[in-house]
Amino acid sequence: MHATDTTPDEALPEDVLPTTALQEAGRLMTVCNSCRYCEGLCAVFPAMEMRRTFTSGDLNYLANLCHNCSACYYDCQFSPPHEFDVNVPRVLAEVRNESYQAYAWPPAFAGAFERNGLTISIVTALSVAAFILGFVAFRDPSVLFATHTGPGAFYRLMPHNAMALLFGLAFLYALVAMGMGLRMFWRDIKEPPETLREPPSLWQAMKDAGSLRYLDGGGVGCMNEDERPTDNRRLYHHLTFYGFMLCFAATSVATLYHYVVGREAPYYWYDLPVILGTLGGIGLLIGPVGLLVAKRKRDSVVQDEVRLGMDVAFIAMLFLTSLTGLLLLFLRETPAMGMLLAVHLGVVFSLFITMPYSKMVHGLYRFTALVRYAKERRTLAESHATAG
Repeated sequence: MHATDTTPDEALPEDVLPTTALQEAGRLMTVCNSCRYCEGLCAVFPAMEMRRTFTSGDLNYLANLCHNCSACYYDCQFSPPHEFDVNVPRVLAEVRNESYQAYAWPPAFAGAFERNGLTISIVTALSVAAFILGFVAFRDPSVLFATHTGPGAFYRLMPHNAMALLFGLAFLYALVAMGMGLRMFWRDIKEPPETLREPPSLWQAMKDAGSLRYLDGGGVGCMNEDERPTDNRRLYHHLTFYGFMLCFAATSVATLYHYVVGREAPYYWYDLPVILGTLGGIGLLIGPVGLLVAKRKRDSVVQDEVRLGMDVAFIAMLFLTSLTGLLLLFLRETPAMGMLLAVHLGVVFSLFITMPYSKMVHGLYRFTALVRYAKERRTLAESHATAG
């Protein structure tokens, strides 16, 4: 579904597929449902087999269930140059990217997925950094290049309340925008809200997502630049995801330190926020670089190369967030601290603001798709047990 054609809330006949990508995905799922050779590779094909016809919601669900391991492309006897032209990874990538736009909130910002996301993100980061530097220069220019040490050093450049308000609002906006997009996705696939409150489905989805279970090509590894499978993408995904979560944990603990314990940043090297942030930062240096290199080396035939803007931008901004944060950590007791703090805060602000229009949303849609799949699989097993 494409934002310029229709939105998930608009009524369409169930058998109408509004975009070329969805129509092609419907054709491929019909072909694959007749073959079923790839049913053991991932969750997409068992979920497909539970259906005989495919609405746009079904196809968006299957597309976001796909981890793009590409094993089905290399295993398929009908892949190009066969006349059936079955290329499930690329077509589902196209549908997936269209779904990001269709569910974007507010809809006016949906076009961000097609524009040069890296340029938008960097310009936003530099603009915010310039604003912060201007704010400091307006208040007291001598503060900018002075050496500040001890608790509260960061807030000599920008008051804590101003910093918390600015970034709190940006983060709140990101949460609301992503929440609205997730709501539209869930409505589009016509799954009841109660599913998201089922402990067995949630637990299974958490295990599958946390281990990237379906990025293993059916057990042999992910296909990357050729037919030789590896687990490199899974490793880089893990470093990126868990690095992000460690940094989020560091920020959460630092918030508790500030408001509950009454301790102000910057913290000592042995304090928990610094330990968590350093470990997470290392993961966010290695993981994104590995993902970007793997993306460049991947076989172009299984990628939707037309829309890589915000995908690359999100990975790059995670890397820059980590890089500027670690530089700030190591140089915080030098005259460079002021400039580094402004740049780091600019990058973080840009990351927050662009998150709802970047590859970040794929984690939300994929997790909820896994929740639905866990419920469907459990329901099917129970029906078989009852029939037996």
